[in-house]
Amino acid sequence: MHAHRVPLAFVFRSRSKDDKAPAAKAPVTSSSTQTRDPQAPKGRPTPKRSAAQSQRRSVANTKMTPKEARGRQREERRTAMERQRAALASGDERYLPARDKGPVRKYARDFVDSRFCIAEYFLPMAVIILVLSMVRVGSLQNIALLLWLFVIVAIVIDSAITGFRLKKKLAEKFPNERRKGAVAYALMRTLQMKRLRLPKPQVKRGERP
Repeated sequence: MHAHRVPLAFVFRSRSKDDKAPAAKAPVTSSSTQTRDPQAPKGRPTPKRSAAQSQRRSVANTKMTPKEARGRQREERRTAMERQRAALASGDERYLPARDKGPVRKYARDFVDSRFCIAEYFLPMAVIILVLSMVRVGSLQNIALLLWLFVIVAIVIDSAITGFRLKKKLAEKFPNERRKGAVAYALMRTLQMKRLRLPKPQVKRGERP
């Protein structure tokens, strides 16, 4: 019986090619299409702008002491007051007080400023009448009394005419706007001399608003 002979090449062959064959690895690719902000933490998407602003405000608020917060509020109030004063002088609608804002109030101011109103001379006439009434002369005191009655009646009649005309104009020009209080607002303005009115007049006498 002949033994089966195994070739020596089979016994002593190198196993390096069989055992050390590298396994093919599929490259890992990222399927994420979301961009990342350079300043965002690595591996995290960029936060939305509103969220980022909210975070910055939160951080800023937490870092301020109560004293610093009060100082900041005072500074903001001072800035707002300065803007309001500048707006009263220039007529800038953005920073006017709430009672002066809006097209209806602007038209009411222009309507009054373009007219001659007796009421704007009330204070000077009142001073003159007061001086005459203090003089111990009967005739002058009677004149002062008559002047006082004449001024009051004239102001009432002129204010009534102004208010009636303004109300009609507002109804024509602003039928869909809120007009409540505009006439009273304009009549209160007539009690001030034109150069002292705030907001500053934007029209001259005789000009149409």
